[in-house]
Formats: sequence, C-alpha cells, structure tokens
Amino acid sequence: MIFAHDTEDSLVAAVELVNSAEEPDTLTEIDQLAAFFDKHGYTGAHARDAAELAAVRALRAPLRRMLTSDRDTATELVNQTLARHRAVPQLVRHDDVDYHIHAVPPEAPFPVRIAVETAMALIDLIRADELSRLSICADSTCEGLVLDLSRNRSRRYCSTACGNRNAVAAYRARKK
Repeated sequence: MIFAHDTEDSLVAAVELVNSAEEPDTLTEIDQLAAFFDKHGYTGAHARDAAELAAVRALRAPLRRMLTSDRDTATELVNQTLARHRAVPQLVRHDDVDYHIHAVPPEAPFPVRIAVETAMALIDLIRADELSRLSICADSTCEGLVLDLSRNRSRRYCSTACGNRNAVAAYRARKK
C-alpha cells in the first residue's frame, strides 16, 4: 500500500524518536533534538531548549504505546491525542512541499506537533488496516520499532546493525 508522503514522513520520524530511547540513548542533547527537527523537515515553533528536549523525550513512551497497540487501542489513543491538542486538520503547502496536512498551528510547541502528526499518520494505517507495518525488531536483544513500508513486507529489523548481528549469528550457527 502506498501512503501519502506526510504519513510516511511522520511515521518514520515517530519510529526514529521512539527508537532513540534504546541503548545508547541518542536524544540526550539539544543539538541532537535540533538535528532531529531538521532531518525530518518539521516546521513551526522550535524552542531549542532543555524544557523542549525533556518534553520530546517524554513523548517516546506514549508514542511507543500508540505505535505498538492493537487497532482498537491505537484508535482510542489517536482520538485522545487529537482531542487533547484540539487538532484541526488543514491542508497546507509550504517551502517545496506540496499539499499535506497540518493539524496544529505553526506556533504549537514542537512536542505537540510530533504527537499530533504521529496520530494523524496513524489514522491512515488504522483506516487501511495496515498496523502490521509496525512491529518490534526481530533481534531478541532489541526492543526497537520497525516500520515496514516495503512492498513485500520483508523488513524485520529496526536497523542494519540488528540485521547484520543476526545474519552473523545465523552464519556462525550453520558453520558449527
């Protein structure tokens, strides 16, 4: 299934944010948060301070729950998030990005935009009954999330490192 670019972008960002909590934690400094903001093309308010960093870090567990829940629970969490932040979806076009959905104003705090954009993206997965595109890494030593946007749904690992570690272990097991 092909999703809108803003859906995919929001899901990729949310999965990266959730996975940043895995060891080693990759979101401990304000500069890392700024790099995350830039990498994922966020727009609007960005305080670049310790309070914002703490608020974004605090989002990781609730987003993980939202992204790993069954369909009914995910729907409930999405609806709660949208209601809490009074999300009002609107089509916008800015910079070199064609029409896409923003559901909070540009002055909304960065953590609010992350939560709402993730919830909006999850709406597409729930409606298409495609939550199976989100899973936990197949590496038994890892709890990272996997977003599988491949056509054949073959992605099993959250990172190349986990995939390589398991390939090496399988190779060594066959050689014994």
